[in-house]
Amino acid sequence: MYALVDCNDFYASCERVFNPSLNGKPVVVLSNNDGCVIARSSEAKSLGIPMGTPAFESESVFRRNDVKVFSANFPLYGDMSRRVMSLLANFTPEQEIYSIDECFLNLEGINVDLQQYGLQMKSQVEKGTGIPISIGIAPTKALAKVANRIAKKFPREAGGSYVIDTEEKRIKALRWLKVEDIWGVGRRNAKKLYAIGATKALDFVQLPESWVLKSMTITGLHLQKDLKGIPTLEMVPVEKKMSIATTRTFETDLRSFDEVRERITTFTAMSAEKLREQRSLCKRMVVFLETNRFKETETQYYPSIQIKLPFPTNSTLELVKFANIGLKQIYKNNVYFKRGGIMLTDFVDANEFQPSLFFNSDPRHKKLMKAIDGLNQKYNKDVVRLATQDTRKHKMRQEHLSKHFTTDINEILTVEI
Repeated sequence: MYALVDCNDFYASCERVFNPSLNGKPVVVLSNNDGCVIARSSEAKSLGIPMGTPAFESESVFRRNDVKVFSANFPLYGDMSRRVMSLLANFTPEQEIYSIDECFLNLEGINVDLQQYGLQMKSQVEKGTGIPISIGIAPTKALAKVANRIAKKFPREAGGSYVIDTEEKRIKALRWLKVEDIWGVGRRNAKKLYAIGATKALDFVQLPESWVLKSMTITGLHLQKDLKGIPTLEMVPVEKKMSIATTRTFETDLRSFDEVRERITTFTAMSAEKLREQRSLCKRMVVFLETNRFKETETQYYPSIQIKLPFPTNSTLELVKFANIGLKQIYKNNVYFKRGGIMLTDFVDANEFQPSLFFNSDPRHKKLMKAIDGLNQKYNKDVVRLATQDTRKHKMRQEHLSKHFTTDINEILTVEI
């Protein structure tokens, strides 16, 4: 059996944990630079506020309905996610973190009342973090997704946890679920299914396997078998990333070289830290810039450059040096840049790499980077950074930002007694 655990309205729930007055009120969270709506509470959804809508287009709706608007607080959301996943790991020998707000748990060999087991998960997570969750349990991952949707759709009846453990429940669930809501089907395949009269998940699982394979590839066939109750989609182990990218839209259009260099330096430092976390070295990097494509009267310029490094490295000092070399080659004076980024690729395992006889990373940097990472992790902020970096890592428009309640000691929640 598998469980799919999903945090309800995760971003909004994180904000509510530290501000209970938001409970029952419509809440939306905006993207970087307060651009678009990327998360909505159920109350905001009921108002018809669509995902992805530009914030400025919905200002009147926000004011009229007293919608509480927040800038994305990713440090807070990431930390709360880690806490939730850590608690859930106690309920299983194998966990697959699928996204920031959901994970699969392998319940094989756990011989208990699974409905009650799910309710125990819900109770412990909500007690330990304040984040509400829904749990779906079933013989396969795809069916666990269906069970989770039922638990979330019918909270009173299911109590937040629903188990598909009989053939009758499986058929009933598939008869209820629309094909466009099947995990992994997507719009294009949903159109194909509707075109042949398959509107429900039960219709999909009854289709000939030959048609599914031809029309939806082997991925669709695996999904169909999983929905039939035949375990086909396995738990996915955490793998090292093959590339690491850090890209951002700038707070304002940048023109001077020093301003652009500061952003590229910061993005490189962020990527280098992630590279060290997975114990990899990189041999190539890409630096790119973009102008504002919506300002048609201004010069349009979208340069990028790929740099082959003389030796594999994960040193922030060395990577920033190479990034700045690339930046100098693509930067142009009198051009306003709106976006930029860095991507590290072509990785090798830091533990298995054999140094060259001629060109190598400075061996002193290994201990230095370890010390810097240790200090920054201990204090949950960039207490040690390069002189060319700004004190603000994320320089974005964030007019509705809440505090970093769990990641900054200076912003910890205080309670008056």
